[in-house]
Amino acid sequence: MTEFQSTIGASAVIVGAGIVGNSVACHLARLGWRDLVLVDKGPMPNPGGSTGHASNFIFPIEYSKMMMELTRDSTEQYQALGVFTRSGGIEVARAQARMAELRRRCSQAKAWGIPAQVISPAEVAKLVPYLDESVILGGAHYPTVGVVDSLRAGTLMREEAELAGALTVLAGAEVVAIDTAATGQAGRPRITAVRTSAGEIETDTVVVCCGVWSPRIARLAGARFPLTPIVHQMISVGPIALFAGTPGEISYPIVRDVDTNMYERQHGGDMEVGSYAHRPIIVSPDDIPSIGESALSPTELPFTADDFDPQLAQALELMPELLGDESAGVRYAINGLISMTPDGHPLLGPAPEVDGLWAAAASWVKEGPGVGRAVAEWMSGRVPAVDVDEANIARFYPCQRTVAHVEARAREGFNKMYGIVHPAEQWQSGRPVRVSPAYERERELGAVFHETAGWERPHWYAANEPLLERYAGRLMPRDNEWDARWWSPVINAEHLAMREACGLVDLSAFAIIDVTGPAALDLVQSLTVAQLDVPPGRVVYTSLLDSQGGFKADLTVMRLGAQRFRAVTGGATGMADLAWFAEHLPADGRAALADLTSALATLGLWGPRARQILASVTADNVTGQGFPFGSCREIEIAGLTVLASRISYVGELGWELYVPMEQGGRLWDALWAAGVPHGLVPVGIGVYGTTGRLEKGYRAFGNELTAEYTLVEAGMTRPRVKPQDFIGKQAYLAQRAAPPAAVLCTLTVDNHASAGGEPRYMLGGEPIVTPDGERITDAKGRPSYVTSAGSGPSVGRHLLMAYLPPDHARAGTRLGVECFGEQYPVTVAVAGATPLFDPENARIRG
Repeated sequence: MTEFQSTIGASAVIVGAGIVGNSVACHLARLGWRDLVLVDKGPMPNPGGSTGHASNFIFPIEYSKMMMELTRDSTEQYQALGVFTRSGGIEVARAQARMAELRRRCSQAKAWGIPAQVISPAEVAKLVPYLDESVILGGAHYPTVGVVDSLRAGTLMREEAELAGALTVLAGAEVVAIDTAATGQAGRPRITAVRTSAGEIETDTVVVCCGVWSPRIARLAGARFPLTPIVHQMISVGPIALFAGTPGEISYPIVRDVDTNMYERQHGGDMEVGSYAHRPIIVSPDDIPSIGESALSPTELPFTADDFDPQLAQALELMPELLGDESAGVRYAINGLISMTPDGHPLLGPAPEVDGLWAAAASWVKEGPGVGRAVAEWMSGRVPAVDVDEANIARFYPCQRTVAHVEARAREGFNKMYGIVHPAEQWQSGRPVRVSPAYERERELGAVFHETAGWERPHWYAANEPLLERYAGRLMPRDNEWDARWWSPVINAEHLAMREACGLVDLSAFAIIDVTGPAALDLVQSLTVAQLDVPPGRVVYTSLLDSQGGFKADLTVMRLGAQRFRAVTGGATGMADLAWFAEHLPADGRAALADLTSALATLGLWGPRARQILASVTADNVTGQGFPFGSCREIEIAGLTVLASRISYVGELGWELYVPMEQGGRLWDALWAAGVPHGLVPVGIGVYGTTGRLEKGYRAFGNELTAEYTLVEAGMTRPRVKPQDFIGKQAYLAQRAAPPAAVLCTLTVDNHASAGGEPRYMLGGEPIVTPDGERITDAKGRPSYVTSAGSGPSVGRHLLMAYLPPDHARAGTRLGVECFGEQYPVTVAVAGATPLFDPENARIRG
């Protein structure tokens, strides 16, 4: 252990010398950082974390574009380090549902440009001769799968930073305390020092890269990282006679027996068998043994054979001759600890509770170097080359950071590791956590709830089932179970009823941020593209950009007073948006933020009869002239003071209505009683977030609006650029001056019939292809794929949104979309922002 007599200083202290910590150190050094210190209580090169016992294989396919890109970047880095061995990989199917899923995965692989092919049992057996082909129905072959030496990769990265004179390594030194002072932005604590068993290090920056120990280290600084260690069992069987004399570590493709939640892969003369099928075994970070207490390492816990025996039997069924060889035995068996978060994504970026504390946690070997690069770029004030917004640690609300929630979601998610997970799959554990004041009323109406950011949100209402008869022939029913899962034709009926009369939508999951103070205007102006120096009572829809001109947020802002603004954003991104505002608060305290998400209930009232209904419950002027579109003000309803905002995300006349949370039920009752005689129906988020939005061509953050695309490409430029400076302005000006590399389009599906005759409906993520089936990419190499998909009941078509290169982005262009391995004809209906429904926007402005 390195010890020092006096306090030393560091530009940053990196805690954890696994693949992620070494990668962060290396990339910070490449970006010019010096005086870095890497601390780990274990020895080098294997300090005892999850990197040391990882199976070290990389499959490139992911449904999350972010995770796919992090994996791709990591693979390229491993290749550059000379530690990647290509072996190929196969996912095998034992059930027809899995064969369908493999076709879906291969279509997704096509969208991302990943080689993949569905193959027959005989073709699987040709590649893996020790596999019993009678057990399987087929497989998916990914030829670019490979294995890495993650310990060697970490060593090379660490040594590079040391040779550059940028890094000091403290091996065998344990972090025992992290000091803070109340000098951070907006009164938050700020990192001042790290105390270790080897001495004290003065620093204002700490990067937590220590995997399963990350919650313990974060707690030392007063932060909560929503992560839990969980057991992943693995055994090594050998010696395998077939592998004797094969060159290198691996000569045969890695097999993922996904229907049994297992994998099998050659490791020299042995066969490794790993399982995600056993019971979820949570281990508290505080219960991880010390190095001295561990027989192998702190993350290689004693093997519990009873948990593994059923999986071993399934592995023997798939590979009977190889694993059943009596001359081979179990030579290594562990309950290995890995990290899991509530949503399965890593924890990256600045911790919202403590200035100077950074997260690079819950990353596995396959994406470790990519995570290290992204975090290093972020720390250096750059926009990461891979958009990692989905992994921003600030995304979690307080209720999602509790130990109970994290552990419950980890238990639920563990056995889904290789599961067939639907794009709309709903978590079941720990619900309900957050409910609106109308929750019980909605339950009585048969609401089917989907969860967003902990909130229970009605997706549709069983009470509206009688509407199915009224709108028969216009509902576009989905016969295929997959297409209809987590969906109902009632959504389309609610949509048509809203377009015909009026709908009441519970929007209490909105995140609401008030910005106040003498510098409130300066703050919002510096963050938003739109002009916010408007009279009080105006509502402005605006994007927020990063420094490269990519989308950072998408929200509305109400000016409520000279020094008071209210930002309203989506529940899913609310905490990350709050963190972005907080990061840019002025140091002099002349602007302040207040999170009012849990203080205010929000209801949406939209449809041609919305004005009649609202006028019947208020004496205030809600005429078109008295309450124009894009304005807000307080009105009185049923003895309540209600902030009414005249905007719409569904393309209909109406208002968002805000009241204190405890008054939300009374507001619902008043609107409901007044509205039913006018045809008012309860409307779920299936309409608000999909059908109503798509018919109007409204873009959604995280779908169409990402850091990868621009306002110009999204068709969201304004006639003029405001004179005030804002983040991303220079990049935005450059984007306006250049022709776009892609254009966001709305497409219609021309024929839904599959080869078997059953109609299929796209759900999102599918590749857009030429009529000949060729993948489409733009001049920047970005693929065309479905960013949003859903019914357009008022236009009678299933609608898709996708970015297309300009030569394809012309109305009337015929293309294709690949879904579950089959191609369906589509037509570009709109290139740009003009909506298919009510293109003149007469209804919304009426």
